[in-house]
Amino acid sequence: MIIIVGLGNPGKKFEGTRHNVGFMVLDKFAEKNDFPEFELQKKSEVLVSEGVVGEDKIVLVKPQTFMNDSGKAVKQIISNFKFQISNLLIVHDDIDLPVGKIKINKERGSAGHKGVESIIKNIGNDRLIRFRIGIKPQDTRYKIQDTKKLVLKKFTEDEQKIINETIEKAAESLDFFIKEGLDRTMNEYNK
Repeated sequence: MIIIVGLGNPGKKFEGTRHNVGFMVLDKFAEKNDFPEFELQKKSEVLVSEGVVGEDKIVLVKPQTFMNDSGKAVKQIISNFKFQISNLLIVHDDIDLPVGKIKINKERGSAGHKGVESIIKNIGNDRLIRFRIGIKPQDTRYKIQDTKKLVLKKFTEDEQKIINETIEKAAESLDFFIKEGLDRTMNEYNK
């Protein structure tokens, strides 16, 4: 069983914002693979959709705890499945990467990402695989000090075109990972 967690913030207010790229990738992956609608699991505070890709059972998870508390929800969902998990993937935004860039890592630190920090704090970093999606603005007027405000902004019109393609590519990379494994996926998509 592979659990894929997409990070974001719940609610209409945050739809389409840079911080919600993880949710967007999961939605695209679910659509491409004919997964059922996401359903709320109140106990775990997550939206979940389960399906099969190839011969692998896949559980898609969107924490509903807000970004900074994502680790609590991930810890709860992992405890529900315990020893059945073969891989845990986290899909999230990354302010250090330009819009459109995908970077896949294993056992890497949080680099200041509060959602990833929360996950590492709650479950550790052992074998944790991350699909990082670049959201750094093309407009150089934004300063790194504006990070908290920036991640809650929507993409510009030009960036939206790029991010739409990136979301499609990220969903493809998840499919590739399921079929080909981590090393081949990193070789294919970390360019």
